[in-house]
Amino acid sequence: MIESQCRPQFNGLELLEDAQLNKRILSTGCERIDLLLQGGLRVGHVTELAGPSSSGKTQVCLKVASHVARKYSGTVMYFDSGNSFSPKRIVQFLTQESDPANTEVDEIVQRVMSSIVCYSIFDIFTLLDMLHQLMNNLKSEIGCNVRMLIIDSLSSLIAPVLGGGGAHGHALMVTAGFLLKELAHEHNLSIVVTNHMVAGEAGSSKPALGDSWKSIPHVRLLLHRYRATNDSCISILKHPYLQNCITVPRALNL
Repeated sequence: MIESQCRPQFNGLELLEDAQLNKRILSTGCERIDLLLQGGLRVGHVTELAGPSSSGKTQVCLKVASHVARKYSGTVMYFDSGNSFSPKRIVQFLTQESDPANTEVDEIVQRVMSSIVCYSIFDIFTLLDMLHQLMNNLKSEIGCNVRMLIIDSLSSLIAPVLGGGGAHGHALMVTAGFLLKELAHEHNLSIVVTNHMVAGEAGSSKPALGDSWKSIPHVRLLLHRYRATNDSCISILKHPYLQNCITVPRALNL
């Protein structure tokens, strides 16, 4: 029983081969974000997209979902915690990417929309059940063509159980985080989660879920929208391979 629960050990060469063969980069469909991340979102990584309300987090998620489902064979799973999933917006993205003279636009829309599987999830316990179910399906090669998992918004599912600073809520958050990391690495998924902002020191704002959470995502990105001009920018807060940097305004075109 102990042997079945322990993960196998890998040497550095085996890990390198896995990275070269399986840990590809998925384009986001947004040229500036791909440029910032040197190609896009990495398979095997959990990427957090943080930002204040109305900064464009959901728009980025919808854009990424539409592009990955169109460009790469496989399924995009979309866990929606706030009724923010918009199939009409995805159709708009697909139309914008298509040549107006392309007579196969309707076929592309049907193929892409059938490749995006959306679930409404409103509490942490349902999320954990869904993650375990996905893990079992991938291990048994049911739904093994999943390429990406998007959770919008993860913080709205976890924050309610963190109230009062109890250990139970913290344990649920850490469990969800490590399940996501295991799914990403073991089954070669790119996972994107969104996180809202809360008040920090000296009137500043910071990503929610606290210090215990910030070590879990491999990549943390911060999205900001300038309300006066409606321009957007995105910056790298954390990345295992890239330095912290920021895009220029007007970059995202969401």
